[in-house]
Amino acid sequence: MNTTRLTVLTLGLALTTAGIAHAHATFESDTAQAEKSFKAVLQVPHGCDGKATTEVQVKLPEGFVFAKPQPKPGWELEIIKGDYKKTYDNHGDKVSSGPVEIRWKGGNLPDEFYDTFVVKGKVSGFDKETVLAFPTVQLCGTDGKVVWDQVAAEGQSAHDLKSPAPTVTVKLATGGDEHAGHMAADGPIKLGDLEISGGAAKAMLPGAKVGGGFLTIKNGGSADDRLVAVESPVAGRVEIHEMAMENDVMKMRKLDDGVVIPAGETVELKAGGLHLMFMQVSKPFAEGETVPVTLVFEKAGTVDAKLAVGTAGGGAAATGGHAHH
Repeated sequence: MNTTRLTVLTLGLALTTAGIAHAHATFESDTAQAEKSFKAVLQVPHGCDGKATTEVQVKLPEGFVFAKPQPKPGWELEIIKGDYKKTYDNHGDKVSSGPVEIRWKGGNLPDEFYDTFVVKGKVSGFDKETVLAFPTVQLCGTDGKVVWDQVAAEGQSAHDLKSPAPTVTVKLATGGDEHAGHMAADGPIKLGDLEISGGAAKAMLPGAKVGGGFLTIKNGGSADDRLVAVESPVAGRVEIHEMAMENDVMKMRKLDDGVVIPAGETVELKAGGLHLMFMQVSKPFAEGETVPVTLVFEKAGTVDAKLAVGTAGGGAAATGGHAHH
């Protein structure tokens, strides 16, 4: 009698492992651009041998920095911080520690359902294409556990591993220019079909809380895109504004839906027209500085850029051009 039971058990185990082999915990997008922000979307396809997943723990590898998890309704978030091995630049600040593990706890994801767990961070400090592993553990109640922590050795295929850790491959910016992600004076930033150039901001008067920013976006593609949001660590919020003549009066309005960048066209955000407004600025922009911004496009995604600050006088002179229309 015993023998039969044993056989059945082993067969059951073999089946379970075979099932798991096809449904690892993986990332929705498994390539990231170096020096860009990256949204790691972890896909959890099943529980532990039929049990519901109640906790997901993800260890963050070195080089995935400034991480921020997305909260999930019904789950508690625990962020475990630690020291980075290296120091990273966060818009001018040197940062050497931060989140090293994220845990979503106390939830209930039944085995027959699939869900995603999201952490946004920046991929930084790489000089060659690198595979980053995010060891992940699923806990199911007090007694169930699935661990995805195996990392392929050099030359080994992840397919040979029983429980491979989810990975992201870091790609370097093309052209080998480490500053490709910044709006350097010597060239525009490329993001998909978009080309962003001419980033500038006006110097602000002492005590001022609102600043203006300008840039040019060219869409070389065949589909319209939209600049939906702009973020900056130096302002409480950044709004997109439009100056327009209404009954011979120059009115300024906030564009809540962003700006369409039509296919094949160039949109200029300039003084006297469309422009960025930096609200609740912590420290007035001074000439010679750069203002870091993150541009969020509907289709092309996000890109970091820098706006060079020019003189308040120069900026003001440029605005004089609209009186003739």
